[in-house]
Amino acid sequence: MTLDDLARRRPEPTGPTDPAAPDGPPNPSPTRPRGWAALRPLVLRMHFFAGVLVAPFLLLAAVSGLLYALSVPAEKVLYAHELEVPAPAGGATALPLERQVAAARAARPDGAVTAVWPGAEPGATTRVLMADPAAPEGTSTAVFVDPYTAAIRGELPSYGSSGALPLRTWISGLHVDLHLGELGRNYSELAASWLWVVALGGVLLWVGRRRRNRRALFLPEGGAKSRRRTLSWHGTVGLWAAAGLVALSATGLTWSRYAGENIGGVQDRLGGATPKLSATVTPGPAAGTGAGTGAGTGTGTGGEHAGHGAGHHESPTPAAPGTDIGIDRAVAAARAAGIDSPSIAVVLPADGSGYVVKETDKQFPAELDSVAVNPADGAVLDELRFADYPLLAKLTRVGIDAHMGLYLGLFNQLALAALALALILLIVWGYRMWWLRRPGRPVARGAWRKVPPTVLLPLLAATALVGWFVPLLGLSLVAFLAVDLALGLISRTRSRTRSRQTG
Repeated sequence: MTLDDLARRRPEPTGPTDPAAPDGPPNPSPTRPRGWAALRPLVLRMHFFAGVLVAPFLLLAAVSGLLYALSVPAEKVLYAHELEVPAPAGGATALPLERQVAAARAARPDGAVTAVWPGAEPGATTRVLMADPAAPEGTSTAVFVDPYTAAIRGELPSYGSSGALPLRTWISGLHVDLHLGELGRNYSELAASWLWVVALGGVLLWVGRRRRNRRALFLPEGGAKSRRRTLSWHGTVGLWAAAGLVALSATGLTWSRYAGENIGGVQDRLGGATPKLSATVTPGPAAGTGAGTGAGTGTGTGGEHAGHGAGHHESPTPAAPGTDIGIDRAVAAARAAGIDSPSIAVVLPADGSGYVVKETDKQFPAELDSVAVNPADGAVLDELRFADYPLLAKLTRVGIDAHMGLYLGLFNQLALAALALALILLIVWGYRMWWLRRPGRPVARGAWRKVPPTVLLPLLAATALVGWFVPLLGLSLVAFLAVDLALGLISRTRSRTRSRQTG
């Protein structure tokens, strides 16, 4: 059985024979289709088979992505005791950070404090992050402190630089690699590699379809349940969701193992790498430019991508004893240098580096400036303003935060949930159309022969380039073509054998 046999379409009636039609053979040289008429069969065949074969991976990514979008607000409910405290009476002010950190150290004397996240709004707890040698890489212990009483509200594992808590981290692992490690990451990269191809192919097919009125292009048709009605919903919802799905595919690929490396390399060559903040006080191997300071490189599998998946956050080594102005004076110095967002994270000094105070408000307009402060005297060592990021670095930052549901808060999370739900419905409708059309046959093999060489050759070159840049897309496409060709040869061999036997 070939791939064509899986969806063989009922033959359409050709109508009664015209008795006035002239006898004789048909025109031996029919007009060769041009433009979209020549390209449509190839796009249809690719869209159909990519949908059938890749849809299971897309469905897994969509379901886990829907759960991830909902996990961001769910964490606030599930961990409300750790994240929130009763509103202070009489306008009480928060205690100094030093006292809050001291309370966390008293609760966990075996832990080394690496960072502090003060509450961003009244009623929010302060999160004190501690290194735990027994924890997996990228995992810290978060001690939640009441900023008004210094009482300990609880402890939870904290993952990556985004500070994801256990619920979101587990769902993120399901979305990224199905909890199968590096092998499982191939599933999400394969899904992200094909999502934009399937989405754009569907848009071309839907827009190029003949219809009675333009309204049917944007709004689904009603009527009795049928393949036509299902196609109408599949096409219109796909059209509305296409831009978002392509954006999810592009930002998702930046986390991927193979395509992500290529994307990072291109971004670096174009001068779009994320700038690094230098927090170095004295020369040394632990000087904070990167992992020690929390700065990232912007693309690939680390830097900007920490916190979605395995988490590539590294905790800095606690600084050696010496002169230290303390966390409160370091924050005051950073505030004086322009760090004015209420949402900040303070990375404590590592060997040879100073305090790093970073804005963490990723909602619009994003406030992501950072300042390095000398722990000896409070002098500003370096400043990094988000406004000074290269354009590509800004787009990367915003795209990643939007993919994680952090850029526009609840609106962003609801939009992600809507896109994931739309993708789930598109897959279900696609399989339903396939089922309603059985036994059917998609576009016959050899559709590429109808494409004019002036279009086919550039298309083949572009496909080869994209296949090299997005390796799992290229490899799976080659595998699909090889299997399809092999099954076609087997089918023709069997047909010839049956013909000889019956002849």
